[in-house]
Amino acid sequence: MEIIKYCKALADETRARLVNVLLEYELNVGEIVQVMAMGQSRISRHLKILSESGLVEVRRDGLWAFYRASEEGPGRTFLDGVRSLLSEETDALRDRNRAEKVIRERTAATRKFFDDIAPEWDRMTAEVLGDLDLGREIRKRLPRCTCAADIGCGPGDMLEILSKTAETVIGVDNSPRMLELAEERFSGDGRMSLRIGDLTHLPLRDWEADCTVISLVLHHLPRPLDALIEAGRVLKIGGRLIIAEFDQHENELMRSEYGDRRLGIPREKMSAWLEQARFEVRSVTEFSVNMGLVVVLYEAEKK
Repeated sequence: MEIIKYCKALADETRARLVNVLLEYELNVGEIVQVMAMGQSRISRHLKILSESGLVEVRRDGLWAFYRASEEGPGRTFLDGVRSLLSEETDALRDRNRAEKVIRERTAATRKFFDDIAPEWDRMTAEVLGDLDLGREIRKRLPRCTCAADIGCGPGDMLEILSKTAETVIGVDNSPRMLELAEERFSGDGRMSLRIGDLTHLPLRDWEADCTVISLVLHHLPRPLDALIEAGRVLKIGGRLIIAEFDQHENELMRSEYGDRRLGIPREKMSAWLEQARFEVRSVTEFSVNMGLVVVLYEAEKK
C-alpha cells in the first residue's frame, strides 16, 4: 500500500524536517546541508530514501542536482495531508527560517554578481547571442500600448525598445548598479519609471501594465513560476507577456561565468508554468545562438 511506503519514509525526524523544508523551497545538497547543519553523506542518504519513496523529486541541471517536494501524484496528495502537522513543530519553524536565510544570502550573492558585472553586461550578452538581434525580434511582437514593463531590465537596452511602442515604460531590477546605468542612459526622459525590486514581488500595482517583457532573466531565479505569477498580477486582462529564455542545455560555463541558477528551462516546463500563472501561449519561436545555446521566444496573453 502506498500509504505505508510514505509513512515509513517519514518515520524519521530528519526526513520529516527535510520534507518540511522542501515543501517550501527547491535547494541543492550544499544548501540543504547548510540549513540542516548536518554532514553531506547523512543528508544524501535521507534524500535518497525520500526520493525513492516518491515524496521528493530531484531536478538534474548539468552537474548540479536540486531537490523539492513532489509537485503532483499520490506523493503530493499525501504531503498535502500532513503539511499542517509538520509546520507546527518548533524544529520545522527553525528549519524554514534557516532556509529563508539561505535564500536571502543566495539572492544577495546574485545581486552582487550583477552589480559587479554591470559595466560588462552588454559585451557579455553579445558574446552569447552572436548574430541574433533579440531586441528586434521582441520589438516585432510588441503591441502599441499605454504602459509597458521590462522585468529584469538591467542597464536598459529593452527599455529603449519598449519606448517605441508604449507611452510609459517601467523598468524593474534588483541590482542597484544596473539601475544606475539605466538612469544615466535615460536621464530626463519623463516617460521612464525605474524601480528597484524583487522580480517575485514587483513594485507595480495590480493591472498597471498592458505589456510585459522578461528577457533572459528567469534562469537566474530559484522560483521562476513566482515571477510569472507576479507578471500576471501586474498585467491587465488580455495583456501581452513576451519571454525570451534559454532552452535547457548542459553548458556549465553559463553558471560559472554568467551567474545562471538554471541551465535553461525546458519548453514543456515553461508552458506548464505559464498555464499555472493563467497565461495562454500564442506562439513559440526558437533561435540558435553561440555556445550551443537556443533562445526560445514565447508570446502569451493573460487570461
